[in-house]
Parts: sequence; C-alpha cells; structure tokens
Amino acid sequence: MAYWLMKSEPDAFSLEDLMACKNQTEPWDGIRNYQARNFMRDDMRIGDKIFFYHSNTKVPGIVGIAEVASEPYPDFTAFDSNTKYFDPKSDPDNPRWILVDIHFIRKLDRIISLAELREHEAELEDFALLRKGNRLSIIPVGEEHWNQILKLEYS
Repeated sequence: MAYWLMKSEPDAFSLEDLMACKNQTEPWDGIRNYQARNFMRDDMRIGDKIFFYHSNTKVPGIVGIAEVASEPYPDFTAFDSNTKYFDPKSDPDNPRWILVDIHFIRKLDRIISLAELREHEAELEDFALLRKGNRLSIIPVGEEHWNQILKLEYS
C-alpha cells in the first residue's frame, strides 16, 4: 500500500463535497500536470490511503482521509468542450489525462495545518509538501511521514 496527499481548493471541491457524493466516491478529475498524472497512472493502486488537503484557504491543511477506489482511467473532462478541463489535443484512443476515483474514509478531528506541519519539519524531514516551491496537487507520502502526521491529530 502507498500513501498520498491530494490537494483541493475547498471552494472547488471540499472534503464535505466528497462526503456528500453518491457512495462517498468521486473521480479526481481535472489534473493537468504530467507528474501528478503519472502518479495516478503509474503508481496509485486501489486501497492506497490519501490525506485530503484543503489548499488556497485561510488555514490550509489536512482535513481528512480518503482512499484510492479505482484503477486509473481516462479523464473524461478532457474530451468535453463544455468543461474547463477540456483539452483539444487529448485523444480518446490515446488519452493524455488520467484520473482515479477516491472514496471518503473519515474527517480528521481537527485540521492539521500547514503551519503545524512546518513546526514539525525535523520529524518530517524530506516531506515533499514542506519543500519550497512545491505546487503539485498530488504528492507521495512515505509510511513514516504518514504515521507521524496521524499522531499530530491528537497531540
């Protein structure tokens, strides 16, 4: 099993939105970064755990846990000219953009803020989220970092 952090702006799609979805499951569409796409396409497996992270908000941070709920498949929004994620160069026979479905597991008892994570940089050495300039919306999380972060929820 692998661990991930997936960022979403809560005004676009929040943890509460995921909780309200049918079966609490939703496609993670609209990824238009090749490295993030490659993580979904090549590395994510059903059952992998996900930190759901609210970004671009007053208090950015980890708000919940989800899991990968499907094998990767073509991102249908790339083929729909009525969506903001339409990509005229993406071919349905050889899709450029991929997604996975994610499924809600639980809401954290409290937000683990980015500021709090930064306070624990020594324990979270080399955690990609804390690197300067990291703007990826999907980030791998090592098992040790996963466990360290989970401990923060109740500290």
